Amino acid sequence: MTPLCEMLERIALDAGAAILEVYDAGPQVCYKDDHSPVTEADERAEAIILERLAAAFPQIPVVAEESVSSGRVPDISGGTFFLVDPLDGTKEFINRRNDFTVNIALIEGNVPVAGIVYAPAQPCAYVADGGRAEKLLLDPAWALEHRQAIRVRVRGAELTAVASRSHNSSETEAFLTGHGVMNYASVGSSLKFCLLAEGKADVYPRFGRTMEWDTAAGDAVLKAAGGSVVRLDGSRLLYGKTVQEEDSPFANPHFIAWADMSLLHLSGAEGLQPAYALS
Repeated sequence: MTPLCEMLERIALDAGAAILEVYDAGPQVCYKDDHSPVTEADERAEAIILERLAAAFPQIPVVAEESVSSGRVPDISGGTFFLVDPLDGTKEFINRRNDFTVNIALIEGNVPVAGIVYAPAQPCAYVADGGRAEKLLLDPAWALEHRQAIRVRVRGAELTAVASRSHNSSETEAFLTGHGVMNYASVGSSLKFCLLAEGKADVYPRFGRTMEWDTAAGDAVLKAAGGSVVRLDGSRLLYGKTVQEEDSPFANPHFIAWADMSLLHLSGAEGLQPAYALS
């Protein structure tokens, strides 16, 4: 475990504790301008994460979901910054499901190089740094019980997909049909990346809207475990998109997350369009 990972783990666990306090008490839900839900848990967790990151890494700017929603966007022109989603899967959280997560990722040169995805209600976490991915299992008191290295699996005879519970689409169904996917699970939050990373699934197609803070930490974990996240033309999904003619800052294009790198030829420009029949 690197010092960076150790710090991210401590910060995420503290944020998760605040989230669980609200979860147990029952959250009060408000709605942002884009009609997405936000709770006290989002705000409390983000405050903890911002304070702790500022103390530990004062020279690195932090782009965090609720701060950006309030108009607070730091200068990230230096190329190194943190991306934070204090509570990914707010709908799961509100509906009392356990697949919501805390997400912190370090971006360097437009790609995630380290990160943590923590699911406090499971309780487990996935961390990545230095090209190594690990899964952490926690005991009922949220103390570390076991740490194990994880790796994506090699493709078998059939593909297993994971998809968004709250944001499924006709394009997703077309992808599953076009690639002969017979088995898939519907999972909330960035845990979809982590299921690929630990060898439980092969592909995660995403045709709904996401923001960079939704995906960066999971992307980091999957990459360290041997997988990849690509755009529909097969190019790497990049981060730090502050100026986009066709979308808002930090919005992601559609993407495909693959476990086995040998599957990437399926998502290249030469094979993608016929499989999806997209306009």
